[in-house]
Amino acid sequence: MIKVGDALPNVTLQEYSEVEGNGCSIGPNPVKVAEAAAGKTIAVFALPGAYTPTCSAKHVPGFVEKADELKKAGVDEIWCVSVNDAYVMGAWARDQKVNGKVRMLGDGSAEFSKATGLTLDLTAKGMGLRSARYSMLVKDGKVATLNIEAPGKFEVSDAGTLLAQAKG
Repeated sequence: MIKVGDALPNVTLQEYSEVEGNGCSIGPNPVKVAEAAAGKTIAVFALPGAYTPTCSAKHVPGFVEKADELKKAGVDEIWCVSVNDAYVMGAWARDQKVNGKVRMLGDGSAEFSKATGLTLDLTAKGMGLRSARYSMLVKDGKVATLNIEAPGKFEVSDAGTLLAQAKG
């Protein structure tokens, strides 16, 4: 399992963008984690699934609400990682009105989740292998703080906890 001081897994996540940028950027775009995290401070939070109750009602909205405060505390980017495809993450970003405040990154094959060792087996609930719920502060690709939730809990991976750690 990933721990404080470890580098983020060198895998590729997918991000759906609806705004055209350089080149042909609309649609799913690869995000090479090691490259994307290099030289930055990133607030990463992961959750079991898009559109699920706690994730939609509390987890994502908390990070959207505290995005400006996190930036003032030195966070360059906020990443939401979920075992969903880029299209679902893009639709969920619209639904959650993240408006560019949070990068919604799809871990469709659970490569990132497996590599961190932070998986949650929800096969019995018809959801398959998912990400555990957690948050971490990442500095230059290395984990600086890590907050892992017990299954079914939402107590330590919230935006307020990560904001306090970023300020600390």
